Amino acid sequence: MTTPLAAHTAIQASPPDIAVSELATFVEQQFGLIGNYRPLVSERDQNFHLTATSGDEYVVKVTSSAEPAIVSEFQIAALLHLEESTPMVPSVIRTRDGKTSGTVSAHNQDYRLRFMSFLPGVLLASVPLDRELADDFGAQLAQLHAALETFAHPGENPVLLWDLQRAGELRGLLTVIDDLDTRRRVESALDDYESVVVPALGALRTQVIHGDANPGNVLVDPTSHRVTGFIDFGDMVRAPLVFDVAIAAAYLRGPDDDPLCWIRPFVAGYRGVAPLPAMESRLLFDLIRARLATTVTLLFWRLGARSGDDPYREKTLKEEGDAIRFLATLDAVGRESFAARLAQAT
Repeated sequence: MTTPLAAHTAIQASPPDIAVSELATFVEQQFGLIGNYRPLVSERDQNFHLTATSGDEYVVKVTSSAEPAIVSEFQIAALLHLEESTPMVPSVIRTRDGKTSGTVSAHNQDYRLRFMSFLPGVLLASVPLDRELADDFGAQLAQLHAALETFAHPGENPVLLWDLQRAGELRGLLTVIDDLDTRRRVESALDDYESVVVPALGALRTQVIHGDANPGNVLVDPTSHRVTGFIDFGDMVRAPLVFDVAIAAAYLRGPDDDPLCWIRPFVAGYRGVAPLPAMESRLLFDLIRARLATTVTLLFWRLGARSGDDPYREKTLKEEGDAIRFLATLDAVGRESFAARLAQAT
Protein backbone atom coordinates (compact mmCIF):
# COMPACT_ATOMS: atom_id res chain seq x y z
CA MET A 1 0.00 0.00 0.00
CA THR A 2 1.15 3.52 -0.76
CA THR A 3 2.33 5.25 2.40
CA PRO A 4 0.53 8.39 3.63
CA LEU A 5 3.72 10.34 2.99
CA ALA A 6 3.72 9.40 -0.69
CA ALA A 7 0.03 10.22 -1.02
CA HIS A 8 0.22 13.72 0.41
CA THR A 9 3.53 14.80 -1.12
CA ALA A 10 1.79 17.12 -3.57
CA ILE A 11 -0.27 18.99 -1.00
CA GLN A 12 2.64 19.10 1.45
CA ALA A 13 4.84 20.81 -1.11
CA SER A 14 4.64 24.58 -1.29
CA PRO A 15 2.98 25.92 -4.46
CA PRO A 16 5.24 27.60 -7.03
CA ASP A 17 6.13 31.19 -6.17
CA ILE A 18 6.80 32.98 -9.44
CA ALA A 19 6.87 36.78 -9.47
CA VAL A 20 4.12 38.25 -11.64
CA SER A 21 6.67 40.27 -13.60
CA GLU A 22 8.56 37.08 -14.50
CA LEU A 23 5.41 35.15 -15.32
CA ALA A 24 4.08 37.93 -17.54
CA THR A 25 7.20 37.72 -19.70
CA PHE A 26 6.76 33.99 -20.29
CA VAL A 27 3.07 34.43 -21.00
CA GLU A 28 3.65 37.17 -23.55
CA GLN A 29 6.39 35.21 -25.28
CA GLN A 30 4.50 31.91 -25.47
CA PHE A 31 0.83 32.92 -25.57
CA GLY A 32 1.06 36.44 -26.95
CA LEU A 33 -1.04 37.90 -24.13
CA ILE A 34 -0.50 40.81 -21.78
CA GLY A 35 -2.79 42.23 -19.14
CA ASN A 36 -3.54 42.40 -15.43
CA TYR A 37 -2.97 39.44 -13.10
CA ARG A 38 -5.02 38.68 -9.99
CA PRO A 39 -3.84 35.81 -7.74
CA LEU A 40 -6.23 32.90 -7.15
CA VAL A 41 -5.90 30.74 -4.03
CA SER A 42 -4.86 27.17 -4.84
CA GLU A 43 -3.86 24.10 -2.87
CA ARG A 44 -0.99 22.87 -5.04
CA ASP A 45 -0.47 25.24 -7.99
CA GLN A 46 0.06 28.97 -8.46
CA ASN A 47 -2.97 30.34 -10.27
CA PHE A 48 -3.95 33.73 -11.63
CA HIS A 49 -6.96 35.37 -13.23
CA LEU A 50 -5.62 37.28 -16.25
CA THR A 51 -7.62 40.06 -17.82
CA ALA A 52 -5.95 40.69 -21.18
CA THR A 53 -5.80 44.12 -22.81
CA SER A 54 -8.46 42.87 -25.23
CA GLY A 55 -10.84 42.35 -22.31
CA ASP A 56 -10.76 38.57 -22.63
CA GLU A 57 -10.28 36.67 -19.38
CA TYR A 58 -8.19 33.59 -18.66
CA VAL A 59 -6.99 31.33 -15.87
CA VAL A 60 -3.20 30.99 -15.77
CA LYS A 61 -1.87 27.93 -13.95
CA VAL A 62 1.76 27.37 -12.96
CA THR A 63 1.71 23.67 -12.10
CA SER A 64 3.29 22.33 -8.94
CA SER A 65 6.65 20.65 -9.42
CA ALA A 66 5.28 17.74 -7.33
CA GLU A 67 2.77 16.87 -10.06
CA PRO A 68 4.05 14.28 -12.57
CA ALA A 69 3.93 15.39 -16.20
CA ILE A 70 1.53 12.58 -17.13
CA VAL A 71 -1.02 13.89 -14.62
CA SER A 72 -0.98 17.37 -16.17
CA GLU A 73 -1.34 15.74 -19.59
CA PHE A 74 -4.29 13.74 -18.28
CA GLN A 75 -6.05 16.90 -17.10
CA ILE A 76 -5.40 18.71 -20.37
CA ALA A 77 -6.62 15.74 -22.40
CA ALA A 78 -9.80 15.53 -20.31
CA LEU A 79 -10.63 19.19 -20.93
CA LEU A 80 -10.01 18.76 -24.65
CA HIS A 81 -12.34 15.75 -24.61
CA LEU A 82 -15.03 17.68 -22.73
CA GLU A 83 -14.81 20.69 -25.04
CA GLU A 84 -16.37 18.53 -27.75
CA SER A 85 -19.53 17.81 -25.78
CA THR A 86 -20.22 20.51 -23.17
CA PRO A 87 -19.76 24.29 -22.81
CA MET A 88 -19.65 23.93 -19.01
CA VAL A 89 -15.88 23.47 -18.70
CA PRO A 90 -12.92 25.76 -19.42
CA SER A 91 -11.32 25.59 -22.85
CA VAL A 92 -7.62 24.85 -23.23
CA ILE A 93 -5.80 27.85 -24.70
CA ARG A 94 -2.87 26.91 -26.92
CA THR A 95 0.49 28.60 -27.25
CA ARG A 96 1.46 30.58 -30.33
CA ASP A 97 2.93 27.44 -31.86
CA GLY A 98 -0.11 25.28 -31.10
CA LYS A 99 1.02 23.47 -27.95
CA THR A 100 -1.44 22.78 -25.13
CA SER A 101 0.94 24.11 -22.47
CA GLY A 102 4.06 26.23 -22.10
CA THR A 103 6.95 26.46 -19.66
CA VAL A 104 8.03 28.84 -16.91
CA SER A 105 11.67 28.70 -15.84
CA ALA A 106 12.41 30.05 -12.36
CA HIS A 107 14.43 29.10 -9.28
CA ASN A 108 16.54 26.73 -11.41
CA GLN A 109 13.43 24.72 -12.24
CA ASP A 110 10.95 24.39 -15.11
CA TYR A 111 7.22 24.53 -14.41
CA ARG A 112 4.39 23.64 -16.77
CA LEU A 113 2.41 26.74 -17.78
CA ARG A 114 -1.23 26.16 -18.63
CA PHE A 115 -3.88 28.54 -19.96
CA MET A 116 -7.64 28.08 -19.83
CA SER A 117 -10.62 30.25 -20.65
CA PHE A 118 -12.29 32.00 -17.72
CA LEU A 119 -15.91 30.86 -17.40
CA PRO A 120 -18.57 33.44 -16.51
CA GLY A 121 -20.66 33.06 -13.40
CA VAL A 122 -20.34 33.19 -9.63
CA LEU A 123 -19.32 30.38 -7.32
CA LEU A 124 -22.08 28.18 -5.97
CA ALA A 125 -20.46 28.72 -2.58
CA SER A 126 -21.30 32.43 -2.78
CA VAL A 127 -25.05 32.21 -3.47
CA PRO A 128 -27.97 31.11 -1.26
CA LEU A 129 -28.70 27.44 -1.79
CA ASP A 130 -32.27 26.29 -2.41
CA ARG A 131 -33.86 23.03 -3.50
CA GLU A 132 -34.14 24.02 -7.15
CA LEU A 133 -30.47 24.93 -7.34
CA ALA A 134 -29.45 21.73 -5.53
CA ASP A 135 -31.58 19.75 -8.01
CA ASP A 136 -29.93 21.50 -10.96
CA PHE A 137 -26.48 20.86 -9.46
CA GLY A 138 -27.22 17.13 -9.40
CA ALA A 139 -28.54 17.17 -12.95
CA GLN A 140 -25.54 19.01 -14.33
CA LEU A 141 -23.09 16.74 -12.50
CA ALA A 142 -24.81 13.78 -14.15
CA GLN A 143 -24.37 15.48 -17.53
CA LEU A 144 -20.67 15.98 -16.80
CA HIS A 145 -20.35 12.30 -15.95
CA ALA A 146 -22.03 11.35 -19.21
CA ALA A 147 -19.52 13.49 -21.12
CA LEU A 148 -16.61 11.79 -19.32
CA GLU A 149 -17.95 8.25 -19.61
CA THR A 150 -15.85 7.24 -22.64
CA PHE A 151 -12.69 9.13 -21.66
CA ALA A 152 -9.54 7.24 -20.70
CA HIS A 153 -5.89 8.25 -20.33
CA PRO A 154 -2.62 6.72 -19.04
CA GLY A 155 -2.46 9.37 -16.30
CA GLU A 156 -5.92 8.73 -14.89
CA ASN A 157 -4.67 7.20 -11.62
CA PRO A 158 -2.76 10.02 -9.88
CA VAL A 159 -1.66 9.60 -6.28
CA LEU A 160 -3.97 11.93 -4.38
CA LEU A 161 -4.85 11.70 -0.72
CA TRP A 162 -8.20 13.34 -1.59
CA ASP A 163 -9.00 10.22 -3.64
CA LEU A 164 -11.58 8.28 -1.60
CA GLN A 165 -10.05 5.06 -2.87
CA ARG A 166 -7.12 5.91 -0.58
CA ALA A 167 -9.21 6.73 2.47
CA GLY A 168 -7.41 4.08 4.52
CA GLU A 169 -4.14 5.97 4.13
CA LEU A 170 -5.54 8.77 6.27
CA ARG A 171 -4.93 6.67 9.37
CA GLY A 172 -1.26 7.63 9.29
CA LEU A 173 -2.29 11.28 9.74
CA LEU A 174 -4.90 10.94 12.49
CA THR A 175 -2.46 11.94 15.22
CA VAL A 176 -2.73 15.53 13.95
CA ILE A 177 -6.36 15.64 15.16
CA ASP A 178 -5.88 16.89 18.70
CA ASP A 179 -9.59 16.91 19.56
CA LEU A 180 -10.25 13.35 20.78
CA ASP A 181 -13.99 13.34 20.05
CA THR A 182 -13.37 14.47 16.49
CA ARG A 183 -10.62 11.89 16.06
CA ARG A 184 -12.97 9.13 17.20
CA ARG A 185 -15.59 10.25 14.70
CA VAL A 186 -13.05 10.23 11.89
CA GLU A 187 -11.79 6.79 12.90
CA SER A 188 -15.35 5.49 13.00
CA ALA A 189 -16.03 6.85 9.50
CA LEU A 190 -12.88 5.17 8.19
CA ASP A 191 -13.78 1.90 9.94
CA ASP A 192 -17.20 1.95 8.27
CA TYR A 193 -15.68 2.80 4.91
CA GLU A 194 -13.42 -0.23 5.12
CA SER A 195 -16.14 -2.59 6.35
CA VAL A 196 -19.04 -1.37 4.16
CA VAL A 197 -17.59 0.28 1.04
CA VAL A 198 -14.37 -1.61 0.35
CA PRO A 199 -16.06 -5.03 -0.07
CA ALA A 200 -18.39 -3.48 -2.69
CA LEU A 201 -15.75 -1.68 -4.76
CA GLY A 202 -15.42 -4.41 -7.38
CA ALA A 203 -19.12 -4.19 -8.26
CA LEU A 204 -19.26 -0.41 -8.75
CA ARG A 205 -19.29 1.42 -12.07
CA THR A 206 -15.99 3.23 -12.63
CA GLN A 207 -14.89 6.02 -14.93
CA VAL A 208 -12.96 9.28 -14.81
CA ILE A 209 -14.67 11.66 -12.38
CA HIS A 210 -14.18 15.31 -11.45
CA GLY A 211 -13.10 14.36 -7.95
CA ASP A 212 -13.87 17.67 -6.24
CA ALA A 213 -17.24 19.05 -7.33
CA ASN A 214 -17.57 21.20 -4.23
CA PRO A 215 -19.40 24.58 -4.29
CA GLY A 216 -16.08 26.38 -4.74
CA ASN A 217 -15.61 24.59 -8.07
CA VAL A 218 -19.13 25.01 -9.44
CA LEU A 219 -20.35 28.13 -11.25
CA VAL A 220 -23.85 29.57 -11.23
CA ASP A 221 -25.59 32.20 -13.34
CA PRO A 222 -26.62 34.82 -10.73
CA THR A 223 -29.69 35.77 -12.77
CA SER A 224 -31.17 32.39 -13.68
CA HIS A 225 -29.83 30.69 -10.54
CA ARG A 226 -28.74 27.72 -12.66
CA VAL A 227 -25.46 25.84 -12.70
CA THR A 228 -23.36 26.98 -15.67
CA GLY A 229 -19.96 25.39 -15.26
CA PHE A 230 -17.41 23.23 -13.48
CA ILE A 231 -13.83 24.34 -12.84
CA ASP A 232 -10.63 23.05 -11.20
CA PHE A 233 -10.13 19.55 -12.56
CA GLY A 234 -6.96 19.00 -10.53
CA ASP A 235 -8.40 16.08 -8.53
CA MET A 236 -9.68 14.07 -11.49
CA VAL A 237 -9.16 10.33 -11.17
CA ARG A 238 -10.63 7.06 -12.40
CA ALA A 239 -12.85 5.89 -9.55
CA PRO A 240 -16.32 4.57 -8.80
CA LEU A 241 -18.86 6.98 -10.28
CA VAL A 242 -20.86 7.21 -7.06
CA PHE A 243 -17.80 8.65 -5.31
CA ASP A 244 -18.29 11.91 -7.22
CA VAL A 245 -21.92 12.08 -6.13
CA ALA A 246 -20.89 11.54 -2.51
CA ILE A 247 -18.09 14.11 -2.69
CA ALA A 248 -20.47 16.80 -3.93
CA ALA A 249 -23.12 15.80 -1.39
CA ALA A 250 -20.61 16.11 1.45
CA TYR A 251 -20.63 19.89 0.87
CA LEU A 252 -24.43 20.24 0.82
CA ARG A 253 -24.60 20.51 4.60
CA GLY A 254 -28.08 21.13 5.86
CA PRO A 255 -28.96 22.29 9.39
CA ASP A 256 -29.14 19.84 12.26
CA ASP A 257 -32.94 19.70 12.16
CA ASP A 258 -32.98 18.71 8.44
CA PRO A 259 -29.44 17.70 7.44
CA LEU A 260 -30.46 16.20 4.09
CA CYS A 261 -32.50 19.20 2.92
CA TRP A 262 -30.06 19.91 0.08
CA ILE A 263 -28.78 16.36 -0.47
CA ARG A 264 -32.26 15.01 -1.26
CA PRO A 265 -32.97 17.36 -4.20
CA PHE A 266 -29.35 17.04 -5.37
CA VAL A 267 -29.68 13.25 -5.60
CA ALA A 268 -33.11 13.62 -7.18
CA GLY A 269 -31.65 15.93 -9.84
CA TYR A 270 -28.88 13.46 -10.54
CA ARG A 271 -31.33 10.57 -10.83
CA GLY A 272 -33.45 12.63 -13.22
CA VAL A 273 -30.61 12.49 -15.75
CA ALA A 274 -28.79 9.25 -14.91
CA PRO A 275 -29.63 6.16 -12.87
CA LEU A 276 -28.16 5.69 -9.43
CA PRO A 277 -28.50 1.96 -8.66
CA ALA A 278 -29.79 0.92 -5.27
CA MET A 279 -26.44 -0.51 -4.19
CA GLU A 280 -24.67 2.78 -4.95
CA SER A 281 -27.36 4.76 -3.15
CA ARG A 282 -26.88 2.57 -0.07
CA LEU A 283 -23.19 3.46 0.00
CA LEU A 284 -23.74 7.23 -0.01
CA PHE A 285 -23.96 7.52 3.78
CA ASP A 286 -20.56 5.94 4.35
CA LEU A 287 -18.97 7.65 1.34
CA ILE A 288 -20.12 11.10 2.45
CA ARG A 289 -18.75 10.44 5.93
CA ALA A 290 -15.46 9.24 4.42
CA ARG A 291 -15.18 12.47 2.45
CA LEU A 292 -15.91 14.49 5.59
CA ALA A 293 -13.29 12.43 7.44
CA THR A 294 -10.79 13.32 4.70
CA THR A 295 -11.69 16.99 4.91
CA VAL A 296 -11.42 17.07 8.70
CA THR A 297 -8.10 15.19 8.78
CA LEU A 298 -6.49 17.44 6.19
CA LEU A 299 -7.96 20.49 7.92
CA PHE A 300 -6.13 19.60 11.14
CA TRP A 301 -3.01 18.65 9.16
CA ARG A 302 -2.92 22.11 7.57
CA LEU A 303 -3.18 23.78 10.95
CA GLY A 304 0.26 22.45 11.76
CA ALA A 305 1.83 22.15 8.33
CA ARG A 306 1.17 25.65 6.98
CA SER A 307 1.94 29.04 8.45
CA GLY A 308 -0.79 31.17 9.96
CA ASP A 309 -0.81 33.56 7.01
CA ASP A 310 -0.93 30.84 4.34
CA PRO A 311 -3.87 31.84 2.07
CA TYR A 312 -5.00 28.29 1.32
CA ARG A 313 -4.95 27.46 5.04
CA GLU A 314 -7.10 30.51 5.79
CA LYS A 315 -9.50 29.69 2.95
CA THR A 316 -9.82 26.09 4.14
CA LEU A 317 -10.46 27.06 7.75
CA LYS A 318 -13.21 29.41 6.65
CA GLU A 319 -14.88 26.97 4.27
CA GLU A 320 -14.38 23.61 5.97
CA GLY A 321 -14.78 24.21 9.69
CA ASP A 322 -18.41 23.12 9.29
CA ALA A 323 -17.32 19.63 8.19
CA ILE A 324 -16.80 18.57 11.82
CA ARG A 325 -20.33 19.66 12.71
CA PHE A 326 -21.84 17.86 9.71
CA LEU A 327 -19.95 14.64 10.37
CA ALA A 328 -21.39 14.61 13.90
CA THR A 329 -24.84 15.36 12.51
CA LEU A 330 -24.72 12.42 10.10
CA ASP A 331 -23.49 10.14 12.87
CA ALA A 332 -26.58 11.10 14.84
CA VAL A 333 -28.84 10.43 11.84
CA GLY A 334 -27.42 6.94 11.29
CA ARG A 335 -27.22 4.78 8.20
CA GLU A 336 -30.80 3.46 8.20
CA SER A 337 -32.44 6.81 8.83
CA PHE A 338 -30.23 8.42 6.17
CA ALA A 339 -31.35 5.81 3.64
CA ALA A 340 -35.02 6.32 4.55
CA ARG A 341 -34.75 10.10 4.18
CA LEU A 342 -32.83 9.77 0.92
CA ALA A 343 -35.56 7.53 -0.45
CA GLN A 344 -37.70 10.67 -0.61
CA ALA A 345 -35.37 11.98 -3.35
CA THR A 346 -37.55 10.98 -6.29
